[in-house]
Amino acid sequence: MPTLFVSDLHLSPERPDITARFRTLLEGEAHKAEALYILGDLFEFWAGDDAASADDLETLDALGALRASGIPVYFMAGNRDFLITPAVLQRYGIKTLLDPTVVDLYGTRVVLLHGDSLCTDDVAYQRFRRVVHQRWLQRLFLRLPAKMRKDTVAKIRRRTAQSVAQKPMAIMDVNDDAVRACFRRFGVNTMIHGHTHRPAIHTLDMDRQACRRIVLGDWFQQASVLRYDETGGHLETR
Repeated sequence: MPTLFVSDLHLSPERPDITARFRTLLEGEAHKAEALYILGDLFEFWAGDDAASADDLETLDALGALRASGIPVYFMAGNRDFLITPAVLQRYGIKTLLDPTVVDLYGTRVVLLHGDSLCTDDVAYQRFRRVVHQRWLQRLFLRLPAKMRKDTVAKIRRRTAQSVAQKPMAIMDVNDDAVRACFRRFGVNTMIHGHTHRPAIHTLDMDRQACRRIVLGDWFQQASVLRYDETGGHLETR
């Protein structure tokens, strides 16, 4: 049975079609998998556990039901849902993964990331990322009223969309040196990540060794799923 990987679903009440596609996966193929890994941005945003929408909770319920059926479910936070707490995930039986994490897949060591840490050419984003990942700032933010948090997140989303529209596409992709540094740091030859919304399987030479970087796609138009088994990774969009 394969292990399934997904990322960048950006679930929200405004996109019920994506939620429906994900529920189809959870209620069908996922029950025949070794495990399900979610590598960030499952939700369009997360303004705090107490600010979760009914749709968000229904998604967590569905993941909890999958876990209760015996299928391990792993979650790594992305740049949209990094405020979701391990306590909430644990309530549904979902295991939290740090970014990055190395796992063993069928005898192969693989490094898993959301992927935004590799986009080092986008200096402004990396500066923003360092700020919002400071624990003291997160604790301060989560003490605000839920409505204020949601309004703040909405403003950031609008500004982010405007900023992205003005940036060259190249700087929002991964940096080759950052990718190579990650391979060397963990001593692996396979990497899986999302974030860039550019699904592909890249091969590069690292110190005379062939390495693979598997990039998961988003779910805006179709479901993007990586099925990984003894033969390697098979990236599909349908």
